[in-house]
Amino acid sequence: MTFSTFKAVTIALTSAVVLVGCDRSKIGPTNPDAYTVSGGREATTGVTSGTSILDAFKGGKSTVKVNRFLWTASLDVLDFLPVQTADPFTGVISTGYGIPPGGGQAYRATVLISDPALDARSLNVALQTRSGRPVSAATQRAVEDAILSRARQLRISAGRY
Repeated sequence: MTFSTFKAVTIALTSAVVLVGCDRSKIGPTNPDAYTVSGGREATTGVTSGTSILDAFKGGKSTVKVNRFLWTASLDVLDFLPVQTADPFTGVISTGYGIPPGGGQAYRATVLISDPALDARSLNVALQTRSGRPVSAATQRAVEDAILSRARQLRISAGRY
């Protein structure tokens, strides 16, 4: 076996192993309850933030806390957008394009809930038009305000002041 043949076989086998590890069917939650964050004020989920790449596969070293009221309110307010991915472990909700009721412009959104507090600093919303341009700051602020208002309503109705 020549060196170039050995090199080609090695590259092919490495590529096959990498592609098998990227199986799309294993990505994302398959349980509908995965879209719900439950338990107390926030839910604790296991996400690693290790110092090496191998720590990412071990799990359980550190946790990310997601405010369940912000999570639910985000899904409620943006219910006209089709949810593409929702990961309560990292606090990220990503949607596809959709037209709001009474509107003519299609939008998509990415929401990041980065803290367990029911606070404006815990919520980051990025909106984008179909042409790929970000929306105006006023529109983005209005969506964030609607999510925060809905989260406060949910907290009050849950009896947690």
